Amino acid sequence: MEDLTNAQTGIKEACGVFGIYQFHKGNVFSLIHSGLYALQHRGQEACGIAVSDTEGERGNIRSRKGPGLVSEVFKNSKEEDFCGNLGIGHVRYSTTGASVAENAQPLVLKYAKGTIALAHNGNLVNVSPLREELERAGTVFHTTTDSEVIACLIARERVRSHSVEEAVLKAVSRLNGAYGLVIMSPRKLIGVRDPWGLKPLCLGKLEDAYLLASESCALTSIGAEFVRDIEPGELITITPDGITSKRFTHPMAEKEARCIFEYIYFARLDSTIDGVSVYESRIQSGKALARSHPVDADLVIGVPDSGLTAAKGYSLQSGIPFALAFYKNSYVGRTFIKPTQEERQTAVSLKLNVLASVVAGKRLVLVDDSIVRGTTIAALIQMLKKAGAKEIHVRISSPPFLHPCYFGTDVPSNRQLIASSKTPEEICRSIGADSLGYLDLKDLPSIAGGLPICKACFDADYPMEIS
Repeated sequence: MEDLTNAQTGIKEACGVFGIYQFHKGNVFSLIHSGLYALQHRGQEACGIAVSDTEGERGNIRSRKGPGLVSEVFKNSKEEDFCGNLGIGHVRYSTTGASVAENAQPLVLKYAKGTIALAHNGNLVNVSPLREELERAGTVFHTTTDSEVIACLIARERVRSHSVEEAVLKAVSRLNGAYGLVIMSPRKLIGVRDPWGLKPLCLGKLEDAYLLASESCALTSIGAEFVRDIEPGELITITPDGITSKRFTHPMAEKEARCIFEYIYFARLDSTIDGVSVYESRIQSGKALARSHPVDADLVIGVPDSGLTAAKGYSLQSGIPFALAFYKNSYVGRTFIKPTQEERQTAVSLKLNVLASVVAGKRLVLVDDSIVRGTTIAALIQMLKKAGAKEIHVRISSPPFLHPCYFGTDVPSNRQLIASSKTPEEICRSIGADSLGYLDLKDLPSIAGGLPICKACFDADYPMEIS
């Protein structure tokens, strides 16, 4: 997804959630901290951790959150300040709500029956009427996020429910959209996955603790065992008595629809989602590209880091050697957000340098996972040609972006999408490539292991009604 400059292209990551319940006396802060590091690729704008001691006073949740990376927000945090055996964490990229400190998560709410903390990955499509309803009933909101709407719905339902699980089920029955939730009450850890399966959520185990995470890589990175994925439309509750599961339905969830971009871009290479290896998905997308868009070339190269695995797949299928053509400067830091074309191109050149000795005089297949506005890929092609590349054939491991996403993938409005106003031939000329080929729509299910998928950003076939 033009990974090195995703803030310029308009496509950005989803959020990431993490939760842990350690049944014996302990401190889960460091484990959550490490888990969030493993999920940092899903959001770099803000992060937070909330921890509770289940043997202590009820409602004794201690939290810290703020804008920035995990290493920045918790730079001066002391583990002893967050003692507890139950906790949740969050890394954020803003899809609903501005990128401000107040919108960082987890959200901690005190209400008539106690305290809850919530972290949310996803985006609701019916948040406006729900927010208006709550405001008319007297709810005062402190953020501009749809996540606070979910938390307030749960708090309202809890007052008239026998358990927090019952309150959560009542609340989520009214939600249209994508969500992977981790919720912490004083004595319980709850995970919920939307009935479409748009957002991932999985369960893990580490000694005497159970964990929830957006991706399996967050479990394995701390030495935990991956147990299973939370099913679409499943609520799982973790207490010292064990794990219970409840399934729920939604009148609009006629079919499951996992976000295809988890496999194309969002998820980390070492993650497995619903039984499908993300690495293998990207290898398969590259192979499909080579079958549908072959070309005579000397080398296959990928855009770091998002295009490298698909480039390897293209190489394996085509027999054209794979090579690394870019040096990525890992010390530049987070993505630049630049307003002008000149500044955007400068940001690209600071992030990547071409290995001229590799590309000079060569016919190249350049693989990336998407073209949004086309500015980044055009800058890379210009750099490659300046370094002496003879031909550059661009191959994209997703179909053309034609429609906005409403579920947490920040695809821009149609007018910002280059494919909505130009044909592939026109795009090819505008970016300076010798040829251009996109992944075919028919190949998308195969790279997700045949699972039902949402591909609405490519074909406008949304899994629910969008008002």
